[in-house]
Amino acid sequence: MFSQFYGHGGRFRHARRGRHGESAWSGGRHGGGRGFGRFFAHGDLRVLILHLISQEPRHGYDLIKSIEELTGGAYSPSPGVVYPTLTLLEELGHVTVTADGAKKLYDITDEGRAFLEANRGPLDALLARLSGATGERRAMPRIMRAMANVKIALRMRLANGSLSEAEADAIAAILDEAANKLERA
Repeated sequence: MFSQFYGHGGRFRHARRGRHGESAWSGGRHGGGRGFGRFFAHGDLRVLILHLISQEPRHGYDLIKSIEELTGGAYSPSPGVVYPTLTLLEELGHVTVTADGAKKLYDITDEGRAFLEANRGPLDALLARLSGATGERRAMPRIMRAMANVKIALRMRLANGSLSEAEADAIAAILDEAANKLERA
């Protein structure tokens, strides 16, 4: 019964095709995420969301934060990725939705649990990969913060008015020096 969801290479798929020909579990128009999509192969993000919901009922925002924590801050899926995925999981009968004030609370169904159990091996491999990535990416939040600080400082400096040639040269020299130091680090 669940073999229709399991494709080659340990990836999750669904036999139904979307209007653009993509598989509902293949990433298609609902998928992946910016900049981190290669880390998650087709369907991995969906099965991860289902796994997180299996641990406890969750809101969409909770899922976003949980995935961000699992990836050591290196990836935070956008609501434009998470909510269509939750809708798909509901359509597949893997989750139910209940109103929780102004929010929606997602809970796994027996069919969703059976799907996860039938695909335990690939799910465990995904979780192991995420665990390893978290260890490798512990420094990522500090680096991302530092990059954001540089970006903000540059924007603020440029917003103060036009730069003289000397000021532009000085800023470019600072950035070039930082780039050279990073290459050697």
